[in-house]
Amino acid sequence: MATQSSPPELPDPESLADTFRVYEVDATADDGVRYYGEPVTESEQVIHRIAPAFRQRGYRVALKKEMGEWVLVVRERSLGVDGIPWLNVGLAVLTLASTLYAGTRWYGLSVLEDPTALLQAWPFAAAALGILTIHEFGHYVMSRYHEVEASLPYFLPFPNVLGTLGAVISMNDHIPDRRALFDIGVAGPLAGLVATVIVTAIGVTLPPVEVTRGIVTNIELGYPLLLRGIAALMGEQLEYADPRLLPNPVVIGGWVGAFVTFLNLLPVGQLDGAHVARSLFGDRLSLVQLAVPIALFVLAGYLVAFEGGRAAGLWAFWGLLALVFGRLGSATPLDETPIGTGRWAVGLVTFVLGMLCFVPVPLVITM
Repeated sequence: MATQSSPPELPDPESLADTFRVYEVDATADDGVRYYGEPVTESEQVIHRIAPAFRQRGYRVALKKEMGEWVLVVRERSLGVDGIPWLNVGLAVLTLASTLYAGTRWYGLSVLEDPTALLQAWPFAAAALGILTIHEFGHYVMSRYHEVEASLPYFLPFPNVLGTLGAVISMNDHIPDRRALFDIGVAGPLAGLVATVIVTAIGVTLPPVEVTRGIVTNIELGYPLLLRGIAALMGEQLEYADPRLLPNPVVIGGWVGAFVTFLNLLPVGQLDGAHVARSLFGDRLSLVQLAVPIALFVLAGYLVAFEGGRAAGLWAFWGLLALVFGRLGSATPLDETPIGTGRWAVGLVTFVLGMLCFVPVPLVITM
């Protein structure tokens, strides 16, 4: 008969005395083992000073203040997937459905006239979801490599012309050092960029589609330098003299990948760009986070002044989001040892590639 392994031994409360003086331990709480006491040092420093000892034994710890009383909540870390992640699966199925429906619009098909049209839109759905999946699993693989507890991807369905708002993973764990934070942060954009290049290269070789109805006939896409460069290298085009012709929807999937990559590389809050920038610049990230919303608002103002306001609302909205994300804080590693020159070079190249995914007017709906 199989025996259940016991959890690893917790650190002795007395070993924490120089950082957190423990008065009582409750090992029966529903949310983990609770250490009641008071910080000996600044409360902001408590986690950084004691978390490594817990992490080495397979635990993560959080400091809270409840009813005027300080408590350390200790939970056992889990790097695997327990059971079937039904929420992840459900969101993935919904996102598949929403991207298939969005694809029918780019192909000029009508689900009302022919329900099987949903299946005919699979190339767009495969392109868009493939890039998002590879992006998020880049994060997930590096999280597992550095033994950081992370969820499987949560896909975000949305009934717009793209069918999705992207995907995210959740990290409920301490980041051990700057190297781990960098690797986890940079892996997603780089993996997604590789997928974007492949998808776009395939898409530009496929025939354009003729669309004469639906909202996509009123959409103008701006193509970033990355996609234009791929098309030029392949000897193909992205724009046609006939307004009824659109690039093959697989190219639109590549456009989604490039746009998502640029937004994710904005160095604010919990976005990938903030993880990479925090690894490179340390606490100076706060200055970078101040510059991002200013730059986005300036861009919106420029578009109002010189481009008739096209896409100005989009960048003003993201400027507001950047302000909010910056206030919510960013990931902080336990060990602040600077990363090496190799990772510095990769980080700078990643931001350059991110700028190649930028276009001032990415999408405009005309009337």
